[in-house]
Amino acid sequence: MTTADITAATSASTSRAVPRGLVPASVVLGGTLLSLIGLTWDIQWHSDVGPDTFFTMPHLFLYAGSAISGLASLAVVLLTTANAKRSKEIDPLVGGRAVGVFGRTFSAPVGYLVSGIGAALFLVYGLWDQWWHGLYGFDAVIDSPPHIGLLLSISITMVGAVMIFAVARDQGWGVYGVAGAAGTLLAFSMVTVLGLRALPGGPVNTVSAGSAFFSVMILFMGAYVLNRRGGALAVGVVVAVLQAVFWWFSPWATELYADATGLPLRDYVDGVPGLPNMIPMSLLLVAVAVELLRGVPAWIVGVVGGVIITALAPVQRMITYGAGFPAAERYIATVVAGAVFGALAGMLGRRFGHMLRHLAPAKENRHA
Repeated sequence: MTTADITAATSASTSRAVPRGLVPASVVLGGTLLSLIGLTWDIQWHSDVGPDTFFTMPHLFLYAGSAISGLASLAVVLLTTANAKRSKEIDPLVGGRAVGVFGRTFSAPVGYLVSGIGAALFLVYGLWDQWWHGLYGFDAVIDSPPHIGLLLSISITMVGAVMIFAVARDQGWGVYGVAGAAGTLLAFSMVTVLGLRALPGGPVNTVSAGSAFFSVMILFMGAYVLNRRGGALAVGVVVAVLQAVFWWFSPWATELYADATGLPLRDYVDGVPGLPNMIPMSLLLVAVAVELLRGVPAWIVGVVGGVIITALAPVQRMITYGAGFPAAERYIATVVAGAVFGALAGMLGRRFGHMLRHLAPAKENRHA
């Protein structure tokens, strides 16, 4: 065997061992997970300790996660641009079809373009957050104006991660990646729901209805992207694992960091983790319902999912916080709202899932 044969065999073996596109996609997903860790830690810090400054460990995790995703996205865009300028064939399995940016100055795979834009926006809002801390000092709440921008920008990066893996949905690593990215986005989106507390008071628990909407929509989106049995359940299991891990991690990391910095915990700390408790524990039931009702119109299954989440939300609060059951009028109104928003979420999730499926290249254009 000649040296050229050995080199070719080694190259082919390496190509089979590490599928094309897996490494940058995994780095982007890892960055979003790091941001999720920082968020659950930061929320717990605000709850158990109080105000914080700009330079804290939870903030470091948030910024590091976005930076990692952004740098990985930038690297793929630059490599794709270089290949396009040399007229080399671009594999659409790596982040999707390349689109021209700034008058075709850059050629960017659409998935990495979205994740990179989210990371770039995060940098802008990060500078605003630093200015905010410099102007006002401590941050007493999680939903300050710069934090809202930061959370939205991270969400865009997470949507980009779902797109990146959706392109490879017919590959084994793409299936796991879609479930992981969709589950991460779903868990992260629960913080967005907190903004609904600012709406005028009424008979409906807007946070429960909003949680039902985002949970059903993202769960359906992941299920329709995968378009196979067990798709919804896979996303639900990922969310359940994240919820279980963060249930332990959030209070532990907060207490450990408070002790290290010499800050006391608040007297009324109840030990209930903030972000994990926002995630509906009934999500696995919704995932099972989606699997059992395959073939049923999406809006009907969405109604079922919305009703399950809003009907069991008070039970979750009773178990975790020892809260009382809401008044019958408020409970019924919230469940009805959950059914309406669930129907809408089911239809949107189905539509978004089908849109993401179209990102995958035609089989005749795929490369190993």
